[in-house]
Amino acid sequence: MPKADKAAKAKPSDKKPAAAAAAAGGAKAAAAAPAKKGGAKAPAKPVAAAAKGGKAGDKKGAVADKKGPKGGIAKQPKKEKVSLFQKKTRNYTIGNSLPPRRDLSRLVRWPRYIRLQRQKAILYERMKIPPAINQFNNTADLNTANNLFRLLTKYRPEDRTQKRARLLEAAKSKDHNAASKKPVVVKFGINHITALIEAKKAKLVVIAHDVDPIELVVWLPALCRKLDIPYMIVKSKARLGQIVHKKTATALALCDVRKEDASALATLVSAARDNFNNNVTARRNWGEGRLGVKSRSAKAKLEKAVAREQRRKVKGAKKDATVAAAPVAADK
Repeated sequence: MPKADKAAKAKPSDKKPAAAAAAAGGAKAAAAAPAKKGGAKAPAKPVAAAAKGGKAGDKKGAVADKKGPKGGIAKQPKKEKVSLFQKKTRNYTIGNSLPPRRDLSRLVRWPRYIRLQRQKAILYERMKIPPAINQFNNTADLNTANNLFRLLTKYRPEDRTQKRARLLEAAKSKDHNAASKKPVVVKFGINHITALIEAKKAKLVVIAHDVDPIELVVWLPALCRKLDIPYMIVKSKARLGQIVHKKTATALALCDVRKEDASALATLVSAARDNFNNNVTARRNWGEGRLGVKSRSAKAKLEKAVAREQRRKVKGAKKDATVAAAPVAADK
């Protein structure tokens, strides 16, 4: 028999594998067709579950997919946040981005007078100040100081232009006594004021609180109290200097005022006597030193430790008393 006849007479059992292969090929082609069109592969079904045809296998497989390796729930991947603004990292090396601004005041070599000012301020805070110097920290209140400077402004000394104009006017006039009359003004200069106080001509003495060196005026309050001249300590020497056309002034004195300002002067004199001349406690108090930050923290830590030890001792004493009282109660 020829070979063609042998191939034509195929057994019926051989048709089943051929049909199965054709069906498998068709399924693969159907799965590949949507993948090409949509651009994503379709997930293949589990072969074992399809072969068995049981629903229990599908449920177990889904649970197994959700759980992690140790039976826990698998972590879901985090969603990336979409932002319109992109982060630009800066490069601070040479020739690139400028570094941010920093406070370089600690690295500055300050002038000597500034260092002395700061050291002096810290020293005044740390050390105990004697009463003779500490009395200059007790200054007049804001309302009294405003009333005082309002009065002093009316009696400012005349400057060169005003003095020249006054003398020219007096020279032109026929009245020779007008030239000899000087206007009523505030007196300044520490030697001049001392002479006025000793002559008891000064009606009110105003002293600056920040005179440096303080020895220039430290004796002036005692002299005013001894001769019963009202005095007042105010802020500051620069403000007093503006009254008399100077940069600074240590002290000023009022010897006389016009009639319309007599009541204002009397009010200021009574305030000066109450707050300064007759205020004994203000001139006998010491200025207490204030510790630095590190010293204050160390002191607080030590006090806390001492208090904790004291509480421990009290607690131990109570416990010992309770233990000692227990046998006595048992004997009874």
